[in-house]
Amino acid sequence: MFETLFSPMKIGSMAIKNRVVMAAAEFSLGQPNGKPTDQMMDYFEERAKGGVGMIIPGICRVNDMGGASTFTQLSMSHDYHIEPMRIFAERIHQYGTKLCIQLHHPGRQGMASATNSLPVVIPVADRFPGIMNLIYKCTPALLKMEEKGICFSMQAPSKTELAKHGATRMHAMSKKEIHKLIDDFIEAAVRCQKAGVDCVELHAGHGYLLQQFLSPHTNHRTDEYGGSFDGRMRFITEIIQGIRKRCGRDFPLIVRLTVDEMYEKIGRPGTGYDLETGKQIAKRLEELTVDAINVTSACYDAYNYWLEPTSFEPGWRKYLAREIKSVVSVPVIAANVIRTPWQAEQQLLEGDQDFVASARAFICDPHWVKKAQEGHPEQIRRCIGCLNCIRSFMTNAGVGQPGECALNMSIAKEKSYFNQAQDGKGKKIIVIGAGPAGLTSAETLARRGFNVSVYEKNEKPGGQVITAAACPHRDKLYWCIEDLMTAAEKAGAKIHLGKALSAEEIAEQHPWAVVLATGAEPVRPKSILGIDQPNVLTAPEIIHKEKTIRDAAVVVAGSGLTGLETAEILKEAGNRVTIIEMANEIAPGAWFQMVDDELTRLDGVQIETGKKLISVENDSVTIQNVKDRSIQQLSADYVVLALGVRPAGHLAEDLKKSQVERIFTVGDALKSGTIADACHNAYDTVMKII
Repeated sequence: MFETLFSPMKIGSMAIKNRVVMAAAEFSLGQPNGKPTDQMMDYFEERAKGGVGMIIPGICRVNDMGGASTFTQLSMSHDYHIEPMRIFAERIHQYGTKLCIQLHHPGRQGMASATNSLPVVIPVADRFPGIMNLIYKCTPALLKMEEKGICFSMQAPSKTELAKHGATRMHAMSKKEIHKLIDDFIEAAVRCQKAGVDCVELHAGHGYLLQQFLSPHTNHRTDEYGGSFDGRMRFITEIIQGIRKRCGRDFPLIVRLTVDEMYEKIGRPGTGYDLETGKQIAKRLEELTVDAINVTSACYDAYNYWLEPTSFEPGWRKYLAREIKSVVSVPVIAANVIRTPWQAEQQLLEGDQDFVASARAFICDPHWVKKAQEGHPEQIRRCIGCLNCIRSFMTNAGVGQPGECALNMSIAKEKSYFNQAQDGKGKKIIVIGAGPAGLTSAETLARRGFNVSVYEKNEKPGGQVITAAACPHRDKLYWCIEDLMTAAEKAGAKIHLGKALSAEEIAEQHPWAVVLATGAEPVRPKSILGIDQPNVLTAPEIIHKEKTIRDAAVVVAGSGLTGLETAEILKEAGNRVTIIEMANEIAPGAWFQMVDDELTRLDGVQIETGKKLISVENDSVTIQNVKDRSIQQLSADYVVLALGVRPAGHLAEDLKKSQVERIFTVGDALKSGTIADACHNAYDTVMKII
């Protein structure tokens, strides 16, 4: 099974035991001085232990003064980084895994707050560890200053438009700065080689500085580092030549390359460069003796086309790797939403690429490779593309905390998680509900040695995930339920579907504790006049096709993701759809990538923000402007409510009357939120049960 996936292959002089690469994904696990923490080494060591052939950790800066993207990324900017990196490499090597360090500079997509503060903080951080806490407290103010342009400007090939995300003030680099930074990249590679690192990767993708030099959209220079194709190639060319001169031909060198900037995907055809130019760049890189091309795409302006949300199908951009492979003879690595070993094997067999890469697959399951290799691929916890990893990283990096996975609770605590104390001692715990919170509770408690039984009133587990997964392009969300079921049962939990228990029936079993994961139900605010009229429906009724509306005027109340997805269904059925939202922005609180993704399919849907639904009539609704309280009438044959959910049922109160001593409420039964919120709340809650 998976013979090609687990066959060895070389990149330059380096032999890799299989075709699996953990691609770089920054997770805020380092020290402010750029050295790895024990926490970071534990995190990557677990992936090496899990069988990955080569690991490329997160971005590694080559210059502390202008090259920072986060407060806690790796750095190889000074000789004092060599010995800590040697220790890191040795920990990875003990499992036969190769370590590749990705050398990086953010350019116009940098974090000016880190650039402003780190050069001052690093020299004194060891003597005054509390100084970073002060920086973290100041981060919100620093970010606001960045937004206003009150910060050091970031280095860029040219002064150009701000990136759509990660935007900060920039300046066109002088030739002196260019030459200094070329030397910084070369010296960082030399230090990696001295530290026993197996190879280095130059990050020329995702809109960072090396790609900015390659792109006519961001490189407007008229000197030898811009203008023509050769001019735009000069910066990376001189870095590669310098690394070869100092490190030798046998030190493997990879380039992660955006081969298509994907601007046409966001309605800007002709901007930047396309795949044909990407192929030309790849061919030139091979001529420069690069040992492999790690194919990627897009930049921060087209975020969803390199870090895909749930709606994108696994392998959707494998054609990019195939096209690059057709013009180069060096190995081609590619991350294209690899989710299962079957998919990985197929893409290798079809010749799309030589190595399959992913970051999120191994964030979600560090033992992905081992499970497949040992004949248990059904036990893999699949990434569902919910983007909680990037959302949590973006939130946590500013305060020195690591990112999170929605489904993997071991992140940044691998040693304690995989050496879980068996302190449950067979005590009986009943979990009510088999949604993400209930199943996470069951797995966690069973792993601790409790005697766990789960009761789900419906024949199908999943709770609100069933509804979310029934929305267009969201079916992969249900993977999490399938995988949580598998994990909970493997841990020893007994799951009973189609079985509802009353408080009395629960009490009769004399459980030591009860975990309530009973979920939530749609909100129907009684404050809205006419809310109980027959033309008022809820989003789940539309999503599950319990009610079908066609060729009608429909008002959707609420622009959260559920509201947007409901509007998409209604639009596709030929309805004239208007979304109204009380907040001044669409989908307040939702991660921007999910919103951007959904909006690509809502062309023609009218969206009214800052408006409140007041009343519903037979053929119209009354809405109020939140700001000036003015009233407006809209034609509406139907109203669909997508106003959120509230905890369901009163089982907790009934259990208290039944004298059950220990009752714990988790997930949406406590507070509505995302799949990640439900799983993490459940884990944190039941880990406190002793």
